[in-house]
Parts: sequence; structure tokens; C-alpha cells
Amino acid sequence: MSGSRVERRLVAVLAADVAGYSRLMGLDEVGTLEALKSHRRDIVDPAIKAHYGRIVKTTGDGMLVEFASAVDAVTCAVSVQERMAERNAASSGPHIAFRIGINIGDIIIEGDDIFGDGVNIAARIEGECKPGGVSLSASAFEQVRGKTEFSFEDLGEKSLKNIDRPVRIYATHSLKAPASAVAASQIAQPKAAPPILERPSIAVLPFQNMSGDPDQEYFADGIVEDIITGLSHFKSLFVIARNSSFTYKGKAVDIKQVGRELGVRYVLEGSVRKGSGRVRITGQLIDATNGAHLWADKFDGAVADVFELQDEITEKVVSSIAPALEVAEIERAGHQPAALHSYDLFLKGMAFYYRRTGPDFMQAYAIFKQALEIDPSYAAAHAMLAFSGLAFQAFTGVKLSVDRLQEALESAEAARKLDEADAFVQAAAGHVLVYLGHKYDLGLSLVDRAVKLNPNLAPAWYSRGAVTLMCDQPEEAIRSFNHVMRLSPRDPLLVRVWYMTSWAYFSQNDYANGLRVADQALQRAPDVHSLAAFTANAIRDEKPLEARQAAQRLLEFQPDFRASHAHYLFPIRSLLVREGIQSALRDAGIPD
Repeated sequence: MSGSRVERRLVAVLAADVAGYSRLMGLDEVGTLEALKSHRRDIVDPAIKAHYGRIVKTTGDGMLVEFASAVDAVTCAVSVQERMAERNAASSGPHIAFRIGINIGDIIIEGDDIFGDGVNIAARIEGECKPGGVSLSASAFEQVRGKTEFSFEDLGEKSLKNIDRPVRIYATHSLKAPASAVAASQIAQPKAAPPILERPSIAVLPFQNMSGDPDQEYFADGIVEDIITGLSHFKSLFVIARNSSFTYKGKAVDIKQVGRELGVRYVLEGSVRKGSGRVRITGQLIDATNGAHLWADKFDGAVADVFELQDEITEKVVSSIAPALEVAEIERAGHQPAALHSYDLFLKGMAFYYRRTGPDFMQAYAIFKQALEIDPSYAAAHAMLAFSGLAFQAFTGVKLSVDRLQEALESAEAARKLDEADAFVQAAAGHVLVYLGHKYDLGLSLVDRAVKLNPNLAPAWYSRGAVTLMCDQPEEAIRSFNHVMRLSPRDPLLVRVWYMTSWAYFSQNDYANGLRVADQALQRAPDVHSLAAFTANAIRDEKPLEARQAAQRLLEFQPDFRASHAHYLFPIRSLLVREGIQSALRDAGIPD
């Protein structure tokens, strides 16, 4: 083991870069370089020297500077930004705006370079800073508070990329020239940026080719194009076209700037590494409004049939991103003001729906009704009002009232007619019309249409599985449920897939497999459905002790549950199958 000692010291680290540098270079490469050199020579470097700083290193558009004092670092930074704002206001050439982040940290010294979290945090804070502004960490703020003429704004805790804890950030404002900071913050912003839409919006940036082989660019580009096409099938999602996304190819980008320029809330970026018969795709989904990382994953495969592999990876990425977007949107809606649009109400309704209790289903039902009062033509709200009624009956075992049943069926009919091209709407409407309305042929045609409209939509495949089961097609049901598990292997609602698969096996008299899958559901969530599925399969698989124990748990869970409830809780078209379920439950000790 080496006996060498690592050199450390506590310093103020300043990280700076030019906002929109790639865009400025694309517009006027020579002019931008000349302007940057002039600003360095006349403003930046003299200010650093005057405040006893040391330039550790520079990049094309940025620099890393070390100060012995946090006060010197902040004073230097504000001085630079004030002078830059004045120069830009008087210049007809390229307007350059720096972003500056400052942190106090314990750093590692190696030669003339510095490393460590103290450096990384400064760089991440700089990325959060507005153009023309200065932002600093709480540790830096504590060192300068009351020691300068500047005011500070607490921006709260931020989750920074590759930093394992949230960091509280403060923005610095000069008391001398607040207008300058405002003017500078507007420099280098794209003119007439498109507004961010109310519905979720996403741009898929070109994936970086990490293979070291330019000839593999086609593969990386093909993956991105397929992902854009796959996401475009989700009608609730606005997807930026390929030609716009690919203007960023080969450029170092600021995700928040991309979001502003394209008018999107989310950005997907990634990389492709291909070689030695294998390929690895990595992707990460980022909230472009604040830089937060919402989802990240990697996908590996063997390169045998390259086009088949592209299809497989596209399917995995698209089916993973869609739920992550939905979670992010629901969370966003939870922080909206009281006066809500129909879309925000829809998201609030979904939040209650996913809590999956009887009262929450009814709360969701009421919120979807509110959304429809604002927009009676909102197909997805009609679909989810109807589906909340279905869920209430299915999960509580309590029949809907006549009025609510009629309202749910009317909403399902309205949904399917209002938007025949939305896979989510068609699947939900078809499911409700079969489960509550017993319109088997119509419902089957709707769920079949849904999976054709969007082959990557897991909820559509779930509804197809449920509908084909109720239409006496257990083999098709099992195929559909297996596809759900492939599309969404980490879905928190996977328990539904397991107990429905269990009923499909029961319908085939394959009680051993039915029991196996019901046990998976039971381990995850002991509710009416998982307990009933386990009970029925266990008694028919000649395991009476396990069956009666499950039946007892079921009655403890819901004392008024009866075997005869099978006819409306499991409305399978075949009377023989429904009577078979009723008989199995009765034989296990459930009263009729």
C-alpha cells in the first residue's frame, strides 16, 4: 500500500461558462471567439487577479478558479457580471453572458489541478444559474452573509446531477445595479421561444455514439428515430419531430436551454456502445424545467439481427419512459394552484386512482367529473371516470349504484366515440363496456384496436388481457398479460396482472399454474382478487388446507364477501366458468 499522502485544502471554488455557447458559435464562430477573448482580457482575468484568485484551468467556454476567500470569490463574480452587462448593452457584436457557480469545499490538489466534491458541486451550481447571474452553495453563503453589499435569494434545495445529496442554492444580487443582472439574464436566450404546452412534452436528443466507429452512427440515429416514433403513439404526449431534435447532434447541450428552445418539459438523452457482437443503450429522462433526473436505465443485447434488436430496445425504452412521465406529471399537478385546468384535474384524479382504495376511487371519480364540467369533450377524463367506477366495484366487491353504473357506461361510450385514435381511451372504454356493460364483442374490438394503435402501451395490453379473459379466450389473455410484464416489468400494479393470469389458468383447468401465479399476487398485495384467485385454484389443485386458510383471510378482509359475487366480480361470458369459480369458492368455505 502506498504511503503517499493526498494533499487537501479548504477553498472557494468558482466555476463559470458561457450560456448558449454552442448556439453562439453556430451563429458566428469567429465573432464569438473574438468577443470571448476580449472579455477575458479586459474584464474576467483582471477581476480574478484583483481578488487574489487562481485560474486552475479553462475550457473553450468556461473556467475553474480557486480563491482563498469566499468573499473574494463572490465579489469577483458579481464584479464580472456587472461589467459584462454594461459591455453587452453597449455592444453590437455577439452578446456573451456567463453563468457562475461558487462553492466552499475540501478539495484534492494534484499538481496545478483540483478535484473532489467541492469542485463538482460548484460546476453543478453553475449549471443551475441564470445567464448573467451568480449562484452559490449554502456553505459559501454562510461565509459571506453580512460581509458584502449584496443581497441573496434562497432558491431552496436542488437535486444536482451525480451529487448524492440535495444542495441549497442562493442567488446573488448586486445592490448597485439590479437592472444589469436582469438585462444580463436575458442575454443569449432564444427569441420567441415556443411556450411549454399544458400536456406533457418531450424531445429525444440524438444518442451519443460511444463505439469509436463513425460507421455506427446509423445505428444510434436509428434507435432515436424509432423511440421518437414509438413515443408519438401516445396521444397524451407532445413529441418534438426528429428534424428539430437532430439539430443538436454532435453538440454539447444545456438541457434546460434545450427545453426552452424547443418548448418542452422533458428531454431524453442517451448513448449507444456497440462492439464485439454486443450493444448497450443507456438513457436518462430529465425534467428540462429544473434539470432533475427522473429516470435512467441501460439496455443490453446481442447483435444478431440489427433491426430486430432496434425494435426490441425501442420497445423497452418507450415502455419504461411512459410511466416515468406519467408519475412526473402527476407529481407536478400536486403542486398546482387551486384554480385548475381540466388537464391538471385529470392528473389529480389519476393520483387518487393510483392509491387504489374504495374512497380514493370515488374521489378520483368526482375529480374526473369536475374535469368534464370544464371540458365535456375530454375523452381521457370520460374514460377514467368510467374506469374508476369499474375499479371501485372490482376492488371493493361492492356493486355500483344504478346511477353510477349508468354514468360510467355513458362515459365509456362517450370516450370511445370522442377519440377513436387514442389507444388509452379505446382500451379503457372497451374494458369498462365488457366488465360493467357485458358488451363483449364491442369491448373486444376496442381493446384490439388499442394495441394496434399503440403496441407499447402496457395498460392497453392489460385491458386486452382482461377483456379476452372475460370473452372466454384464456390463451389470448395469458399472452396479453405476459406482454404487459415484458413492457412494464417493474410496474407497481403488476399484482393485477398476476391474479388475472391466475383466473385465466383457472379457466383452462390448469390449477397448478393458477395457484403459482395467484401466490405471486398474494405475496405482493392480499386483496379480494388475489385471495379469491388463490382460494379457487388451491381448492381445485387439491390443497384444501391452503385454500381454507386463504378463504378465512378473505372473509377477515371483507366479511360480507360471498361466493355468488363471482358473477359480477368476474363477469366471464361463460356461465359455466362463472359457476365453476362460485363452486370452488364455496367448496373452500366461502358462504354462498
